[in-house]
Amino acid sequence: MESKVSFNQLKQFPRLMWIVLFGDLITRGSFYMVWPFLAVMLYKSFGISATQVGLILSGAAVISVFIGFFGGALSDKFGRKIIMFSAGSLYVISFVLLANVETVAGYVIVIALCSISKAIWDPPTQALVSDILPDVQVRELGLQARYFVINVGCAIGPMAGVYIGITGQQSGFLVTAGAFALWMLLLAYGMRHFARYQANRQANQQANQQASQREIEAKNEREVQQEAAKQPQDSESKTTQKASYKPKSNMLDTLKILAKDRVLQCLIVANIICKFVYAQMDSTLIQYLTRADVPELMKLISSMIFANAAVIVCLQFVLLKIMARLSLTSRIQVGLVLLALAQVWMAINPVTAFWGWIGAVVILSIGEAILFPTMNVHIDRLAPTHLRGAYFGAASFYYIGFALAPLGGGAMLDFLGGAWVFVIAALLVLLVMYLYSILDTLTRPNFAEAEKASSRARR
Repeated sequence: MESKVSFNQLKQFPRLMWIVLFGDLITRGSFYMVWPFLAVMLYKSFGISATQVGLILSGAAVISVFIGFFGGALSDKFGRKIIMFSAGSLYVISFVLLANVETVAGYVIVIALCSISKAIWDPPTQALVSDILPDVQVRELGLQARYFVINVGCAIGPMAGVYIGITGQQSGFLVTAGAFALWMLLLAYGMRHFARYQANRQANQQANQQASQREIEAKNEREVQQEAAKQPQDSESKTTQKASYKPKSNMLDTLKILAKDRVLQCLIVANIICKFVYAQMDSTLIQYLTRADVPELMKLISSMIFANAAVIVCLQFVLLKIMARLSLTSRIQVGLVLLALAQVWMAINPVTAFWGWIGAVVILSIGEAILFPTMNVHIDRLAPTHLRGAYFGAASFYYIGFALAPLGGGAMLDFLGGAWVFVIAALLVLLVMYLYSILDTLTRPNFAEAEKASSRARR
C-alpha cells in the first residue's frame, strides 16, 4: 500500500497531538543528555565488566518488556489516561531516585523502575495517537512526525548537555524528571480539551440527526402517530444503551486473537532481532570504545548521537516522499540492507578512526530513518481498531532485542572482541530480511468474527 502523506494534513492534528509531539521533544532531549552515558558512569564509578553492565541493563529491560505488553492491553480496557498517568508518575519518581543513588544495588533497582515505567507508558501513548487521528494517512503522518521530533530531541539533548555541563553527570537525571512532569501537566490539559471537543462534535452531530428526524416526522406524521404508543420506550432504551455502551476488550479474548495472528508473531521475532542489532550502537559500541581508551571519548559519543539524530531529522521526510510508492515491507527491506552495511563498516573500522565511526553511524541512521517509523505504521495498519492498545503492547516485545543487546553484546565483547560483535550483527540482519520476505504467506485471524464472539460473551 503506497502512502499519500501530505504536509497539509498537519492542519488536521488536534491540539492534543501537538502536545504529544512537544512532550516527546523535551523528554527525549533531556533523556539523551544523560542516559547514553549510563554505561560509562557504571564502569567509571564501580569498575564493573562489560558483561555485568549488560546484565544490569538487560535484566531491567527484559522485565519491562513483558510488563509493557499488559500496559497496552490494559489501556484498551481501562482507558489510555489512567494507565499513562500511573506510568508517568512512576517515571518521574524513578529519575529523581536515579539522580541520588550511590550503590550498584541502588542503580539496579532504579534502572528497573525507569525501564518498567517507560515500557508501560509507550504503548498507550502510541495507541492514543492512533485514537485521536482517525484518518489513515493523517495517522501515518502523525506517527512519522512523532519519530521525527523524538530524533530532534536526541540531536539537541547530548549537545545541550555538553554545553550546560551535565553530560555524564548523575544530577542530569533531575532534568529528565522535570521535563516529564511538565509533559504530564500538558497532557492533562490536552486530554480535557480533546474530550470537550469530542463532546461538542458529538452534540452537533446529534443535533443534526434530530433536525433531520423532525423533518422526516413532519412528512410522516400519520405513521408516527400510529407508532407512538410503542416507540418512545424502545427509543429511550436504545438511546440509553447506545450512550452507556463502551466496548472493552477482554484480556483472554485478546490473547487468543494475538495467538492466531501469525503475521504479528513473525513480525515480533523479526523486529526483536532487528532491535538487537541496532542497539549494539547504543550499548556495546560505547563499551567497546570506552575499554579501548579512545581519545576524546565523550566528544565521539556525543558526536555519534548527534549524527544519528541529525541524519534522521534531515532525511526522514525526504525518504518518506522518495519511497512513497513502495509497500511498507519493501521500505523495510531497503532499511535492512543499510543496517547490514553499517554493521560491516563498524566491524572493519579502526578503533581510533573518529570519522570512520561517524560514517558508519550515518549509514545506520539512514536505515533507521526508513525502518523504525515504518515499523510503527506497519503495526498500526495490522491492528484492528478495538485492539490497538494490545497490538502496540505486543509490539513492545520488539524491545526484547534492545533489552538483550547490552548482555549479548557485552558477552560477545568480553569473549570474542569488538569486530565479531558487528560481524554477527550483520548476519542477523540477513535473517530478518528472510522473515520479512515470508510475511505475505502467513495467516491472520478473522477479526470481525472474533469481535462478534467477544461481544456475545460480554452479554
